Amino acid sequence: MSDLQAAVAAGVLGAEEGHRALLQSTAEVARAIFKARASSIFLLDTETDELVFEAVAGEGAQTLVGQRFPSSTGVAGWALVTRQPLVVDDLTADTRFSQEAAESTGYVPKALMAVPLLVEDRALGVLEVLDRSSEQPFSLADMNLLGLFASQAAVSLDLLQRARRARAVLAGEGELGALARVAAQLEAAGEEARLAGLELLRSLERLLTSER
Repeated sequence: MSDLQAAVAAGVLGAEEGHRALLQSTAEVARAIFKARASSIFLLDTETDELVFEAVAGEGAQTLVGQRFPSSTGVAGWALVTRQPLVVDDLTADTRFSQEAAESTGYVPKALMAVPLLVEDRALGVLEVLDRSSEQPFSLADMNLLGLFASQAAVSLDLLQRARRARAVLAGEGELGALARVAAQLEAAGEEARLAGLELLRSLERLLTSER
């Protein structure tokens, strides 16, 4: 399925802000549930091979969104590359922890949980929860619960990426840009017109693809 078809099918044209809001809500609820100092959701930018702060709750919420660092950096990078969840109760004793990267954010945690955000066979990013307010360490049950938040965050990240690709196509020139603009109009059409239009759109896209 092409990016254009996926965007139309998922109804994500022009929905970037809504998906970002859902990511932020997920980060805030995760922080509240675990009574943590902070919670962060990172998106993997495959073009630059960087992790990007997409949503932050608690420490750094006002300054970190949009900041980037190499995708292999620190605990988040380890969780992304290995696709494995991780609990670290003492980051000062863990060689995977990047003190330099933490200091650059303005907040150096003592403990955290990290879960990769997976959709099918793709690693889209990482969800982290940092420092509980109590001295109680993170547990296996906590990790399982965080996995539920990770599933929601992964879906939201996937939709956010599709919305951004759709927006890029809409802004572009040529056949796909025109097709995408038609698709955007179809979103507001009645059900019968929308179904007929989508079928026409698919036929046009097949024709354009076959000529390449």
